[in-house]
Amino acid sequence: MPRYQLTLRSEFSAAHQLRLLDGSLEPLHGHNWPVEVLVEGDELDGMGVLADFTVLQPKLRAITGELHDTFLNEVRVLQPDNPTTERVARHIAETFAKALPTGVRLVSVRVWETRDCAATYLP
Repeated sequence: MPRYQLTLRSEFSAAHQLRLLDGSLEPLHGHNWPVEVLVEGDELDGMGVLADFTVLQPKLRAITGELHDTFLNEVRVLQPDNPTTERVARHIAETFAKALPTGVRLVSVRVWETRDCAATYLP
């Protein structure tokens, strides 16, 4: 069956410090975290779009805005776990999915920790 997909992007800057398997903490460091969200659906609305970018984009920016300029280890929704890129992607996915209109479903959220390394969450 044919489907339509939309990709949205946002970005935030934040620091984190992961607890390693031996119990030690890695050095405190920060990243610029580009975020890509992929949604899909089967039907276009009366305007001829799957979902309006001007409605979805502010919702994604609100989520990344809450993470911007933070120390991820202290962000309540990421505690008590290690604030890994994988867990950040899952948090964004679970939060953004609640804001989707009827008939639009979340496919994936990809969060880039560096230019060359990303984690993708697929609900």
